[in-house]
Amino acid sequence: MEISSLGIEGVLEIIPKRHGDARGFFMETYNADRFAQAGLKLHFVQDNHSYSAAAGVLRGLHYQLAPRTQDKLLRVIRGRILDICVDIRRSSKTFGEWIALEVSAERGNQILVPKGFAHGFVTLVPDTEVLYKVTDTYSPEHDRSIRFDDPAIGIEWPSLPGGFQLSDKDLKAPPLAAAEVFD
Repeated sequence: MEISSLGIEGVLEIIPKRHGDARGFFMETYNADRFAQAGLKLHFVQDNHSYSAAAGVLRGLHYQLAPRTQDKLLRVIRGRILDICVDIRRSSKTFGEWIALEVSAERGNQILVPKGFAHGFVTLVPDTEVLYKVTDTYSPEHDRSIRFDDPAIGIEWPSLPGGFQLSDKDLKAPPLAAAEVFD
């Protein structure tokens, strides 16, 4: 397993080792002992599966407030996404900064999104499926969003034919300046 920092403390790309032959491949996407040996002591309690029929489906930027914060380990099992993480920890020197990583079934890479980050992604191809593990269950009363196109953050989303498809919730999300965030 290859683990590398993406430039903002805590956000990591994880590339599991693939063992392939003429039949296909096998890879271990999560192993608690190996993660702990790498300093990642996480206890995942829920798995989520997202399917998007079209390219341009944008989900995010989502997070949960304390005490129901979530670390997320995300991978794509079909298709490709551009994954975005925004540091929303006011005390952080990188508050308001963002990181982007293309995650794909072909590469088999994963992204670890730590607590204190808003997270979102856009599908780059049709029929994309995303799986992710989280360290706390979904809590509607702690669930929050930040506007995906907040100019104060300045995320460089890709230009896609047909634009983006968003939920009503994501279209109504506040900008970072008006959002409840972490201290």
